[in-house]
Amino acid sequence: MQRFIVNFLKFLLFLGIGVLILFLLYRHQNAAFQAECALKGIPNEECNLMDKVLYDFSTVKISWLFLVLCAFITSNVSRAIRWNMLIRPLGYTPRLINSFFCIMIGYFANLGLPRLGEVLRAGTMAQYEKIPVEKVMGTVVVDRIIDVISILLVTALAIALEYDTILAFAKQHISVADKLALLQKMILWGIPVMLLGLGGLWYFRKPLLATRVGVRIMGLAQGFWQGIQTVRQLERPWLFLFHSFLIWFMYYSMTYLNFHAFAPTAHLSLVAALITFVFGGWGIVIPSPGGMGTYHFLAQTALAMYGISGEDGFSWANISFFTIQLGGNVAIGLSSWLLLPIVNRGYQPKSIGYERIGTN
Repeated sequence: MQRFIVNFLKFLLFLGIGVLILFLLYRHQNAAFQAECALKGIPNEECNLMDKVLYDFSTVKISWLFLVLCAFITSNVSRAIRWNMLIRPLGYTPRLINSFFCIMIGYFANLGLPRLGEVLRAGTMAQYEKIPVEKVMGTVVVDRIIDVISILLVTALAIALEYDTILAFAKQHISVADKLALLQKMILWGIPVMLLGLGGLWYFRKPLLATRVGVRIMGLAQGFWQGIQTVRQLERPWLFLFHSFLIWFMYYSMTYLNFHAFAPTAHLSLVAALITFVFGGWGIVIPSPGGMGTYHFLAQTALAMYGISGEDGFSWANISFFTIQLGGNVAIGLSSWLLLPIVNRGYQPKSIGYERIGTN
């Protein structure tokens, strides 16, 4: 009961942050929209940003949104194949449909509580494929580490292609001095506290590991480490790299396809899609339910670099966000949760019969 209350409070915290950012963004854009209407002589009662957003939703080209969902599904099938490649060295051969459903259930859970999805994804896979959960969790961590490396590489590519545009925009809108001062304070306080904590754990490591909890943690850590090491035992590393590329290419394609679904952004270039994808991607990384608010703010910021007005940027961010979250994560996630026990009725997991980790 206590754990449920803690998780529920975390959910309310992250949801509240996301809703607050979205509300502040809406209020700011609505004020700017009304000021523009006043300049054009349009009465305030006929000028409301929410009315515009709803109208913009009614004008989107559904065929392009359908292609967005196709790219979304393709990326996650590819992720399921890549995940199976990580699990195989542990001596197990999960079904592709199970891996895909577990991934989609994890995405759906992240809408409620950020990062809960990774734990639920590993636990569900362990349940249906009869794999120790700590080992599966290790492979999930590898999967996420590769994602972090991928988004850093894509970000570096975006900066290299549009360095001048990003720098000019940053100088115009961001106080660099304030950001550097904040970063300096974080470093001055954060590093000593972290080192002190690590030093204390190392000094008391022997009595801590001798406890029942310590023994349990060591057992979990060993299984977790085995899961992480699977990346060194891949049978076809080039295929693994191909799926890693395909996952992120499909993510990028979703942004570009969404551009064509909405008339004010249909003319934007492939490079503009890359910048918007990178900014929006970091908005998803920030802990809020599915990137609510943070995705809108950063995607709208990127669109502003290419002359898209604030209200049109806000509409596009909502179209993109709700297409993927409702059409993808909610609809497919819920379907996966309902179908997983059905497709596994009478299923007996198969194993390779050996575990490659540590045998070389």
